[in-house]
Amino acid sequence: MRRWGRTVRVFLALFPFVVAFLRDRRRWILIGRGIPRTADHHQRRAERLTRRIAGLGPTFIKLAQIFSSRADIFPEPYLTEIGTLQDQVPADPAEAILAVIQSELGKPADDVFEDFQREPLAAASLGQVHRARLGGQEVVVKVLRPDVEETVALDLDISFRILFWLNLLFPNHHVRALTGVVREFSHKVREEMDFRREAQNIQHVQQTYRTLRKIRTPRVYGEHTRRRVLVMEYCRGTKIDRLQEHFRSGRLSFRDTMETLTSVYLRMMMVDGFLHADPHPGNILVEDDGTVILLDWGMVVEIPRWTRETILNVALAVGREDLDGIINGMYQLGMISPEVSRGEIREAAIEIMRIVDRAQGTGRERVQELVQELFDTFYTWPLILPQELVYFFRAAVLLEGIGFKYDERFNGLHFIRGVVGKFRSEILRTTGREPAAVAKNVLDEAQTTLRSLRDLVGRAEREELRVRVHPRDIQQQERFLHLQARRILLSIFATATAVITSILFISVRSWWLLAGGLLASLFLFVLVFFLPTHLLENPLRHARGIRPGEPFR
Repeated sequence: MRRWGRTVRVFLALFPFVVAFLRDRRRWILIGRGIPRTADHHQRRAERLTRRIAGLGPTFIKLAQIFSSRADIFPEPYLTEIGTLQDQVPADPAEAILAVIQSELGKPADDVFEDFQREPLAAASLGQVHRARLGGQEVVVKVLRPDVEETVALDLDISFRILFWLNLLFPNHHVRALTGVVREFSHKVREEMDFRREAQNIQHVQQTYRTLRKIRTPRVYGEHTRRRVLVMEYCRGTKIDRLQEHFRSGRLSFRDTMETLTSVYLRMMMVDGFLHADPHPGNILVEDDGTVILLDWGMVVEIPRWTRETILNVALAVGREDLDGIINGMYQLGMISPEVSRGEIREAAIEIMRIVDRAQGTGRERVQELVQELFDTFYTWPLILPQELVYFFRAAVLLEGIGFKYDERFNGLHFIRGVVGKFRSEILRTTGREPAAVAKNVLDEAQTTLRSLRDLVGRAEREELRVRVHPRDIQQQERFLHLQARRILLSIFATATAVITSILFISVRSWWLLAGGLLASLFLFVLVFFLPTHLLENPLRHARGIRPGEPFR
C-alpha cells in the first residue's frame, strides 16, 4: 500500500511537468512543432517545479541538487532554481535516533557518551548530527535516519520506472543523460548511507594531505563508528561564506584563504583524483589561523588517471585551438554518443572553443554570460557531461561564488590560472605529461604508426584494402529499410483485417463485427501514417538497460 501511495504521489507531482517539457518540443507530445515559451513562463515553471520537488522529500531533493549542475539536461532558469533547494528536513524524534545508536553500538547512548544532546546540531535528508562528549572530548555523532534506506530505495524504484517509459517513448540524449544521472546517484547514495565508507574516505584524505599545514579533516573515532553511526571530532570554525569580519579586521587574508581552498580542490581534481563530491559553504570551515576544514566526506568521486590526462589534453587542445584534439578528447570522455558522426559534432566543438576564447581577459560579469553560453551549448548539442566534469563544474562554481561574495572584482578564471601555475609540475607528473613521459608516449605512438603503416602496405599488396562507411550511415540506411518494411506489414495487416471483416459480415450479418473490424483497420492505418517513426522501432532497445522496478543496488 505504501508503494502505491508513494507512486501516485510522485506521479501526480511530476507528470504535469513532464508533459509541459514534452510539449515544448512537440505540441501534441508525439507530433507537431514545439510550443514557443517566453523567459517569464520558464521562470515561473522552474519555481513551481522547485516547490514540487521540495515537497517530495529527501531523495528527490538530493537528485535535484545534482541536476542543478547538469547543463546538458536542463537549461536555465531551471538550473538556478533547483540549485536553491537545501538538504534540510525536519529532525526525527530523539527516541528514534537513540534506538539506532543502541542497535549499532550495542548499548544505550548514555552508556557510551558522558553527555549526549537530544537536540540535533543539524538535520539533513539522510542523517542528523548530535553533539556529545566522549572521553572528555567534544564530538559529533552522525546517525542515519530510521527507515531512510527503504524510502530511498522506493523513490529510486519509482524513478527507474518513470525513466523506463521515457526511454521507450522519447529516446534522445537528454533522457539518456537523465537516466545516467539517476543510475549513478543510486550507487553513490548507497555508499553515502554506509558511514564506514565515509570514515575510510576521511582517513584516506588525512593520509594524503598529512604534509599540508592549512588543510585538515575531522578526526574519526573508529572504535565507535558503525554502518549507521559515525563519531567524529567536533570542529570549531567559521563557515567559508561568513568571514566578512575576519577579512575586514585583517585576522585572515582573503587571498591566502582562497588560494588554500583553490589549491586543495585542484590537487583533488588533477593530482590525487579523489574529489570531495558535495562542495558547498556549509561543508567548509575556516579556523582562526586560516586552516581550512573540509567536512562531510560521505560522497566522493574517484577520478582515474586516464580521465585526468584526457581532461588535461582537452584543455591543452583548447589553448592551441586544436579542433581535432578537442573532438578526440570529447569522444574519450564519453561526451558524444558513438552513433553521432564526427562532422555533426564539429560545430559544437567550434562553438565551445569560441566561447572559451572570448573568456580570455574579460571581466566577471562577462564571464558569467560566457558560462551561460557554454551551458546553453551543452543543452543544445548532443553532448553528455561525464560525472567527473560535473563535479569539476560544481567545484569551480563554488570557488568563484565564494570569491565574488567577498570581492566583486574577483575573476575566477584568472585566479585559478595563477594557482595552476604552482602545481604545474605535479599535474604534469601525475597525468603523464612530463617531458620524459611525453617523449616515451611519442616514441610509442611512432612505433605504433610504423607498424600500422607496414600493415597497410601489406594489405594493399595482397589487395585486402576495404573502404568502410561510418556505422551511423549504415545504421540510418538499415533503420530506413526496417521502418518501411514495418509500415508495409502494418498496411497489409490493416487491409487483411478489413477484407476478413467484410467476408465475415457477409456470412453472419453482424454490424458490431463490421464496425469493430473497420475501426481496427482504421486504427492500424493511422499508426502507419501518423505514428512517429522511432515508435515503430524495437522499443526495448531505447531503454538503455533500464527496466521497470530496477532494484536498488
